[in-house]
Amino acid sequence: MALNQIIGSGLNNSAIPSGSVIQIQYTQFTGVNSYSMSANTDTVLTDLTVNITPISTSSIIMLDGHWFGEHSVSDPNNWNHMFFFYRDTTKLGSPGAGSKLAGITIANNPHESHDDDSTPEAATLKYFDSPSSTSQITYKVGCITKNSQTLFINRTVGDTDSTDYERGISYISATEIAG
Repeated sequence: MALNQIIGSGLNNSAIPSGSVIQIQYTQFTGVNSYSMSANTDTVLTDLTVNITPISTSSIIMLDGHWFGEHSVSDPNNWNHMFFFYRDTTKLGSPGAGSKLAGITIANNPHESHDDDSTPEAATLKYFDSPSSTSQITYKVGCITKNSQTLFINRTVGDTDSTDYERGISYISATEIAG
């Protein structure tokens, strides 16, 4: 039986095959913004937030996120950061270990040389969460940096009207998968 037939005939969680996609919720941010980052402080990127209400406590939530932008701190210090997800107020990612920055990934810079004006970076995150809940959950992208700085989203620091300054998009999605 196809998933749409199961849902159409009255949702029966036990009839949904394990691994089936139940729903996808997403936020795609196409504007520009900046975040003031304090050193060694987890910061929510409020433009990358999505809500989902799982239908089953056995569901897995596959999180996908993408940030495009630029750090305001020049090399080499802009590599001392981590991106991660929140489930409501719980940080998701690598468990902390001493004073190490913990999360899921850093942003990559595809350029041979870097400045804090016109060389954007990008981070792609993926995480599998087992919230064991049928209540609404708010997922968010977060970032922590070693140094105080400004983190720009969907634009470079300079953002000059020239082909040397790029703009992009960022997103977060939550996909409920039957457990």
